[in-house]
Amino acid sequence: METTARLYSLDVDDMPLLGGIANAGAVVRSGKHVLRPTNPHTNSVHRLLGSIRSKGFRGVPHPLGVDPDGRERLVFIEGDVPLPPYPAWSQTDEALASMTELVRSLHDASVGFPSGEFDWNDELADPNGGDVMCHNDVCLENVVFRDGRALALLDFDFAAPGRRPWDLAAFARLCVPIDDPTSQARLGWQVEDGPDRLRLIADTYGLDTEERVTLIDSLDWTMENGGEFVRRKVEANEPGFMKMWEETGGMERYERRRRWWLDIREKFVSRLTA
Repeated sequence: METTARLYSLDVDDMPLLGGIANAGAVVRSGKHVLRPTNPHTNSVHRLLGSIRSKGFRGVPHPLGVDPDGRERLVFIEGDVPLPPYPAWSQTDEALASMTELVRSLHDASVGFPSGEFDWNDELADPNGGDVMCHNDVCLENVVFRDGRALALLDFDFAAPGRRPWDLAAFARLCVPIDDPTSQARLGWQVEDGPDRLRLIADTYGLDTEERVTLIDSLDWTMENGGEFVRRKVEANEPGFMKMWEETGGMERYERRRRWWLDIREKFVSRLTA
């Protein structure tokens, strides 16, 4: 388990970058750059990343543009990217706190960005909108680490305007994780202190009382509506999602998580608001 991570140095050419679902097998390392499939929102994402970097925040990729073959080109970020089964070092409270600090820096750097001038993917977006740009898919496979600390966020395909607690809820669900034991074990998670880890995120980020309520509300929403996003991808015949749907038991996986959340929810609420 300790060696399960994506680690590359800058002298490697034309190497597929492992991990992911939607773009599995299609992301390639080419020298000092990364080549990825584009989508209808690539231009918007590039403008966002450029704006954030212009404010001095370097925890996001540097976009270079779109190649003639239609793939986007970004500067490669050297480091460790955890893959399932997740290594123990990526499951520490220190790693979680450093990811939280990174998400906070992303939100802060996005304040004032004219998001209304661009088109965004709404598949995982905050239904209420908001005044910061949310990543919406901060899982371990979308984070670059060095020496056990989060350095940069990857894959902004689902970025969209939203509220800070909404993005933290998505991040917490994937990285606390807030999930049933069967699903946790499938990815190699070995943590047993979920409520404490959610509290760690809230405290590290600096959420106030009202924002903590919104965090729980956002978790309630995603638990209740869990699986619909993946179902839509399966119905659209997207191979990566079809494979995951079959391997994890289809909608029953999300029904199991929903039942688990209803049983344990108050433990998270109590710890978060204590």
